[in-house]
Parts: sequence; structure tokens; C-alpha cells
Amino acid sequence: MTLNFDPRAKATTLYHGEFRPMFIGGKWVAAQSGEEMQALNPATEEVLATMPRGSAVDIDAAVAAARAAFEGPWSEFSPYERQCVLLRIADLFEKHWEELSVSDTLDMGLPITRTLANRRRVIGMLRFYGGMATALHGEAIDNSIPGEIVTFTRREPVGVVGAIIPWNAPTAASIWKIAPALATGCAIVLKPSEEASLTPLLIARLMQEAGVPDGVVNIVTGTGAEAGARLAEHPDVNKIVFTGSTLTGQAIARAGVTNLKRVSLELGGKSPVIVCRDADIDKAVPVAAMAVFVHSGQICIAGSRLFVAREIHDEFVRRVAEFAGKLRIGHGIEAETEIGPLINARQAGKVESYIKAGCDEGAELIAGGSRLTGELYDGGNFIAPTVFGAVSDKMTIAREEIFGPVISALPFDTLDEAVARANATPYGLAAGIFTTNLGTAHKLARRIKAGSVWVNMYHAIDPAVPFGGMKMSGYGREGGVEHLHEYLETKSVWIQTD
Repeated sequence: MTLNFDPRAKATTLYHGEFRPMFIGGKWVAAQSGEEMQALNPATEEVLATMPRGSAVDIDAAVAAARAAFEGPWSEFSPYERQCVLLRIADLFEKHWEELSVSDTLDMGLPITRTLANRRRVIGMLRFYGGMATALHGEAIDNSIPGEIVTFTRREPVGVVGAIIPWNAPTAASIWKIAPALATGCAIVLKPSEEASLTPLLIARLMQEAGVPDGVVNIVTGTGAEAGARLAEHPDVNKIVFTGSTLTGQAIARAGVTNLKRVSLELGGKSPVIVCRDADIDKAVPVAAMAVFVHSGQICIAGSRLFVAREIHDEFVRRVAEFAGKLRIGHGIEAETEIGPLINARQAGKVESYIKAGCDEGAELIAGGSRLTGELYDGGNFIAPTVFGAVSDKMTIAREEIFGPVISALPFDTLDEAVARANATPYGLAAGIFTTNLGTAHKLARRIKAGSVWVNMYHAIDPAVPFGGMKMSGYGREGGVEHLHEYLETKSVWIQTD
């Protein structure tokens, strides 16, 4: 990607260690406790800014503001007026996209070329949900009750939505939660990850500038244990939507039982990529590699289990390893960087422990496997893209979600075997298939137990297409009309006319 601006220069004007308040009821506020926390650049560990460490009392204030807005001025907005708000937000995102992209890169490390490339997806979501705001409706239903009785359904907003997002895609994750809430007429309290809260606060400023009424969108920064837990259990939250780890998702599902709130969960994965013997190897190698390495492996859909037909296994894995070795690793703010840092030292240490487990359990380390050191990497959390061969299905690296740049290559002999082994996981978020046979593509796509299956491609996500998981990867869908239904209640109306 050719950049028409200097991201490093823009970065110097964005954050200087200053305090960034959170957004509740249309006001910029500190935590009621006065406590703060730091936002660190994962490439350098430098302090970008400080922000409130919100707690239960701040969540309570945000939920109260959301409830007042939902039952007050926001309830009077027509579908057309909600659409106009979303389209104004989209226009502002267009205007400030470079700033949003640089903020994401500084806050969570993804290379600037990739944050910039999210433009079409994020702004597309805003315009898609803006369009859908005027397309939501119930239906007239013929009933079989004697007499002249008219029956129809209404689609009504569920109410106050609590949203908790991870650190690996602040802009996209924020809009994937906020936009459908606005389109359906809900109000929302967003709790971003404490590891990457700065961009959601920028987004709140754009929401305010676009004319979103006070209290409709609230951003509370804080930890998951304090702010996130209260939001999940809050008795006046009608729906909770969460993206993150399966373990945390289970806790949120249990918390939602307190008032039987609606719950949508997009959780972890251990996604298989199946490379058939007839695959176009030249095209498949970079796609299969970047199915994991694209975000240093810090992505729920990472295709970290690479099943390769035995006939082509050795060549394919060798070429993936060569591809991994050529990737440019560095600070995300540099235009030439292809792979950025991991989010923090804790996550880097976790990934290193998985790499050690792979070696200890007998896997062959073919590429990478080490933390990068030297002047370019000082203070950051950089791990070289890693490829393991001679992996068995029982090894830790083949069973557990690593959330790091680690591929486990596994040979297979038959498609039936590949399907059985690919499905032998508690997760079911995504899968990839590489084949030049259309019949094989259809058969495997039908048999793989995953919410999204990509054939001869990976990572494609569109606002109109549902996305979500099966099994321990969660339930509910984001994207498409199904996503909007997650934010709506169906009411049946009976009218006797005779």
C-alpha cells in the first residue's frame, strides 16, 4: 500500500501521555474513584496516555444514562433519522480515517498498512447498518382464529446494550457493536479492553460530533474484572454482547442469567486450514501463512492448524516457512512493517511458553520460535513468525488457542480423515479450504463445523454476511440481517375488528 501521509508524523501529534477521560451521558468524565490506568505502545512500552480506571459505580452511571436516552429523546427518532445519524458518522470516519488508523496502530501494534486497509470494512459497516435502519419491519400474519382478527408483528429495540470488546481490533470491534445498536434504536454502554481503549474514546468524539444524542453511546474504560463484570451482570442491561476468550465468555454467560438478558458471544478458536493435494500451491502458501501471521496470530479466526495432504506436505510446509522468514517485522507505525508486536509482555511470555511446549513435546521447529532483540525491538514484544512440523493432534500447540504467530503443520491422507481431525476440537469459529475442485470445496464446506468457511481465501468479512461461531466459539451472529435481529425483540399484536 502506498501511503499519502507520514504516519510517524501524525503519531507525534496524537498522544503525549496526557489524560483522556471517558464518555458518559454526553460528558467527558474521570472515574468516580479518581483512579487511572496507562495506555502503552506495545512496540516500545512507552506511555501513550492515561485514562480512567472505571469501576462498578461508573458502569452504573453509564447504564442509567443509556436508559434515560433510550426512553427519552432517542425513542422519538424515526428510522430515517437514525439512518442519517449513522451516515453522518460514516462521513466523519472518512474524514478522520488516518487518525483512527494511527491510533489503532499505536494502541495495539497492528501495522499501519493493515489498520488503514480496514477502511472499507469499517465505513462499509456504518453505511450498511445505516441502510438497514429503514428496512426493519414486522410482518402481517394470517391466523386461524374464528372471527375478523388481524395479527402482525413489530420489531422493537431490545433496550440498553452492554458491549465488551477485545484489544485486537478497536475500531472495527467498536463499530460492530455500536452501529447495529444505533440502527435498531438501542442505547449502548461500551467497555473496551484496558489494553486498547484510546481509539474507542476517539470514536466517542466522532459520535458526539455526528449528533448522537447524549447517553445513546457511552464509553467506560476500566478492567474486565471491575467494569466489565458489572456491565455483564447489571440488572438494567437488556443485552450483553462480548468478543474475547472462551473462558471470559463463559463467565459473562453466567452473569447474564441474573436478569435473563440476551447474550451474544464471539469467542476463541483453533481454526483448521485444509490444503488438498490439488491446491494451487503458489496461491495457497501466502494465504495460509497469513491466516495466522496477519496479526501476529492475535486474532480469534487464526488458521493455526495447517492440515496438508501428505503428497504435497513437505514442499508446502517448507514454502510456508520460507514465507515466514521473509516477513518484515517491526514497529507498526512504519509503512514497510508487515508483522508488528504482540500486545504486551504477558502475552509474549504466554506465546513463548507454547513454543517451548511444542519443542518439549517433540514437534519440529522449522521457522521462527524466538523473541526478537536488538535496537529495533527494544522495549517491545516481538516474536518471529513460527512454523512447527511433525505435529500430532494431541500436542498442546495443536489443541489450545495460542493467540500468537505460531502454525502447527499436520499431514493427512484422506479427506475423511482431514474432516474428522479438523472437527476434533471444542471450537468452531472458522476454517479454510484450498482446492481447485469445486465439488471438493462444497463437500468440505458442508462437513466442517465452523461458523465461517473460506475456500481459496481467508479473513474475508463483509457487513452483509453473518459471522460467528459454533460450539465453544460462541453463539449469535454479527453481520447481515441476523445481526440486527440480535438487537430486536419481536412483539405479536392481535386486533379483533368485528
